[in-house]
Amino acid sequence: MSTPNNSHRFCLAPMMDWSDTHCRYFWRLLTQKAVLYSEMVTTGALIHGDRKRFLDFNTCEHPLALQLGGSNPKDLALCARMAEDWGYDEVNLNCGCPSDRVQNNMIGACLMAEPELVAECIASMQNAVSIPVTVKHRIGIDHQDDYQDMAKFVSTVAATGCKTFIVHARKAWLKGLSPKENREVPPLDYDKVIQLKNEFPQLEIIINGGITNLDQSEHLLKNLDGVMVGREAYSNPYMLAEVDQQLFSIDKPTVSRETVFEQFIEYCEENIARGIKLSHMTRHILGLFQGQPGARSFRRILSEKGPRPDAGIEVLKEAFDSITNSQSTASD
Repeated sequence: MSTPNNSHRFCLAPMMDWSDTHCRYFWRLLTQKAVLYSEMVTTGALIHGDRKRFLDFNTCEHPLALQLGGSNPKDLALCARMAEDWGYDEVNLNCGCPSDRVQNNMIGACLMAEPELVAECIASMQNAVSIPVTVKHRIGIDHQDDYQDMAKFVSTVAATGCKTFIVHARKAWLKGLSPKENREVPPLDYDKVIQLKNEFPQLEIIINGGITNLDQSEHLLKNLDGVMVGREAYSNPYMLAEVDQQLFSIDKPTVSRETVFEQFIEYCEENIARGIKLSHMTRHILGLFQGQPGARSFRRILSEKGPRPDAGIEVLKEAFDSITNSQSTASD
């Protein structure tokens, strides 16, 4: 299916406490084409907190979107402008996170019950910036989960000129389920997302939730404009090594795990010199050798020795040696 410039054909999800700049740098070593999303940042954190901490990124991370959490149109416009000034390629409004903390501040999935307010927020953000403003939402919340409820939400927001909707294909229970349970317990309903695309063919509809491999992604792309992968890409990141070839038809050799690891060592060395703790970076690469000989030892060394105050790249080299030794033993 053709999309407006194919920009969102494959995306990597915003994940709290996971998709920070170190994680995104690592992912970018594996795929050049995926659109990367930041962790959700609240408007209050940006307006009153350490902007550099929340907004800094490595230039290699492009194309890169900042996800915002908030419901005050004026504050969201201000933060969208910060994102554009900082160099982000897109700003995304979170209308899908179900945690109590964000609900209490009118952030996240509870906004699906307020389509007019979301439309006001999106319009305010669009008036403030020239980069795309997009929305990430659920297929429903609580008992407001008929297809028509979602369609009304999307049509109301789309009337502002918003073109791109990322749909987590599960409803969210605002009471009774934890955020983790809300990612797993409500059943997936891909058909509702496909129905949304069929009803609004002029919109770019990206599907999120339960996507675990590129063949599944390819199948979904027959009916939708894009796919967004989250937890699977984090736990099994090497799946990303085939994204550019399989989903974007880029003719290039697949980067090896070893090459990616060597490049990440260089990145860690540079950042350790800047005072960044090793474990802040290595926690994102624990799954790089998943399924390979020595993977368990690799994870154990990084997990046990990486957090030590004096940990340096020697920990990375020891972890890598456990892989090469295991591979040597396996081939004997």
